[in-house]
Amino acid sequence: MIEYKIMLAKAIESEASDVHINIGMPPVMRINTELVVMDLPIVDDEIAKKLVEDMIGEKKFTRFEQERDIDFSTWIEDGSRFRVNAHYQRDSIAISFRVIASQIPVIDDLHLPDIVAELTDLPRGLVVVTGHTGSGKSTTLAAMIGVINEKFKKRVITLEDPVEYAFENVNCMIEQREIGSDCLDFASGLRHVLRQDPDIILVGEMRDLETTSSTITAAETGHLVLSTLHTVNASQTVERIIDIYPANQQNQIRAMLSNTLQAVISQTLFKRIDQPGMVPCTEILLCTSAVRNCIRENRVYEIPNVIETSRRMGMQSMDHSIADMCLKGYIDRDEAILRSTNPSKLDKLLSPAGKVQVAINGSN
Repeated sequence: MIEYKIMLAKAIESEASDVHINIGMPPVMRINTELVVMDLPIVDDEIAKKLVEDMIGEKKFTRFEQERDIDFSTWIEDGSRFRVNAHYQRDSIAISFRVIASQIPVIDDLHLPDIVAELTDLPRGLVVVTGHTGSGKSTTLAAMIGVINEKFKKRVITLEDPVEYAFENVNCMIEQREIGSDCLDFASGLRHVLRQDPDIILVGEMRDLETTSSTITAAETGHLVLSTLHTVNASQTVERIIDIYPANQQNQIRAMLSNTLQAVISQTLFKRIDQPGMVPCTEILLCTSAVRNCIRENRVYEIPNVIETSRRMGMQSMDHSIADMCLKGYIDRDEAILRSTNPSKLDKLLSPAGKVQVAINGSN
């Protein structure tokens, strides 16, 4: 039998970022992007069921068996915390654990552009952090809340599924509500949050129309709202928000979004070559008047060009961020080119002549 706390302690000792459990094989952990089989027994149906039941209890396990998916968090004695998803695949239980750092990340340690910290000074509006699963969105948001907690005396309310980083009140008063235990869902939490006198609201994910609509409304009513989407760049983010609405409402939401959206931070993680760990590459969109016109007039396809020509304002394309991280010696050149949106252009940026141009642009 496998004790989940012993298994997770082994993962922490190995500096893993994730642990995965499937029937018919031992648990597997991810260390610096690579999967490593753990020295533990093969998991069978009984073991998988006991692991989930031990973590969430009999009542929630009954709900899990009915709904076939559940998100929650758990912890072990040393204080390490984990975000967990239990689900069914091929009619058997599977589990995914994500290690949550015990300390609130310091934004200066994350190699994010300076503009990300500056966005915490915004008095109102919507800031969206995007990227695929495991791209570090939660870490970036936690670091931004950490900056706010140090700089301001404000009331912050988060809606998370589940709660990941546990904040302590420094200068801010922070409430963290977990979906499923503290409130039914994001939409329900957002319906009531405006009556709770927040200055800043964090919405874990804009995952449906009701949540998205409530999030934008909160930003419209004078709050700073931080949220996430599973999109890979800024223009796709704008399109996803608009497309979630029925066709007869899309002109209206373009106008609303053009007024409320302040910034989009799109990121992806690369394995570092200078030391163990990961480093984010980011695309930054700031909602200047040109960007607001693009959104309002349904010219979202022009946003990449606006980003390219607005580097002095703090915007940057993903490929320029990848080039910058590569030139700093953080990431592998071949991987940088492979994962860029325009490999031939990035190859030129990383040539000797291109390096000079990147350096010049970066100093402006």
